[in-house]
Amino acid sequence: MLPDVPAIGDFVPGYEATNWEGIGAPANTPPEIIAILNKEVNAALVDPAFKARLVELGGEPFPGSPSEFGKFIVEYTEKWAKVIRAAGIKPE
Repeated sequence: MLPDVPAIGDFVPGYEATNWEGIGAPANTPPEIIAILNKEVNAALVDPAFKARLVELGGEPFPGSPSEFGKFIVEYTEKWAKVIRAAGIKPE
């Protein structure tokens, strides 16, 4: 997004920083409601105008299924839990 600014990874090997947003629902939400929400969110994420705006803001649309999103959350949590344990980070 800033072509004249070098990436931090050019100076700090292995550097990674990401953020993401997702939509969740309360436990025990009926599966048919989850299916409707998933369908509509995915439709928005592939809408050309909405997708273009996300990309313009530096985002990357990630449409998928509820199970794929759940798997992503588990993997992401496990990844950063390892970093936290390795660094000895404790809650204050």
